[in-house]
Formats: sequence, C-alpha cells, structure tokens
Amino acid sequence: MNHRIRNCAAAAALLLTAMTASATNYTAILTGPQESPPNTSPAIGAAVVKFDPVSHILEVDVAFSGLILPSTISHIHCCTTTAGAGVAGVATEIPTFGGFPMGVTSGAYTNTYNTSLTASWNPAFLSSHGGTTAGAEAAFATGLNAGEAYLNIHSERYPGGEIRGFLMAAPVPEPATIAMLGLGIPAVLLMARRRRRM
Repeated sequence: MNHRIRNCAAAAALLLTAMTASATNYTAILTGPQESPPNTSPAIGAAVVKFDPVSHILEVDVAFSGLILPSTISHIHCCTTTAGAGVAGVATEIPTFGGFPMGVTSGAYTNTYNTSLTASWNPAFLSSHGGTTAGAEAAFATGLNAGEAYLNIHSERYPGGEIRGFLMAAPVPEPATIAMLGLGIPAVLLMARRRRRM
C-alpha cells in the first residue's frame, strides 16, 4: 500500500505542477464548520481547481471522505459579497459536476471543462453576467481571485451542503493539499477494496 501512496502522491504533485502561464490554481480544504450554516460533520475534503480563462479550461480535482450520509451533488458557487463568507448561487454546471461520485460517503473526482461552452455554466450564472460565456468567465475569475467562490459537497444528511471550502489562489500548491490528495485517493481505493471483499 505504501507503494500506491507514493505513486498517487507523485502523480498528484505532477498534475499540480504542470500548469500553463495564464492558469491560476485555487485550493480549499472542505469541512462542515465552513458551511453556511455551519454543521458538525466529521467529513473532510480537499479541492484543487485550475482556471485558465485564456484557454477556457477549468480543471476540478476533489477528494473527500467521511460524509455522514451519501453524496447528492457538488459544484462551485460564486460570488459571495464578502471574501471567505456568505452564500452565492451555483456558477458551474447544474445540477452537479458531470460524473461526480453520487451516493457515496468517500470518493475522488477529476474533470476538465471547456468554459467557452454554455453547458459548463449554470444558466442563471450566465444570464446574470451578460448572457455570454465570456461574461461568465470574467465574473468567475474575479470571484475566484477575490476569495468569493467556494466548492461544496451536498449529502442526504445536509441537502444545503455538508462540507465546503472557499477557493484561495495558490500559485504553488500547498504541501498539505498535495499530501491530502496524494493520501486521500489511496485511502478511498483501500476502502473500496475492503467493501468489495465483504
């Protein structure tokens, strides 16, 4: 298992360091106390989001574990009126990220979106920013850079969101984030393997 952990950590580090000049990385640790209203969920998650408005690429990487009840939806909300606080409407596709693991208490997710496509955005977010993908991209970039965007995971126990974290600019990924993703994914794989044996 240690070999898998090292390989996953190395893969996460490579993924996070292969960045283009116009892209910005944003990281978040997702917890229940960061939700609005806060909750006491023991769940935790880590998210790394890379957004490049020049090439119209949004990459989303999330690992989470310990949800009280199974996951229902996940997305990025933008833009709150105060950095690191408050609530906002969903910015990304609805009802959830395409292919996000549903009906589980732990999981990992990676996807890349073309933000020049209207399908990558919530229609309400598009409409409120000029009705164009360019307007949505500009507002989204501004919200991310101001700390006014958050990623959350909703569950059957907390339909309004069980865990969330505000995405903060991180030109160089924080070691804790790399470690969490590197260790979180093997832990999820180990749990899945144990469930198959039962």
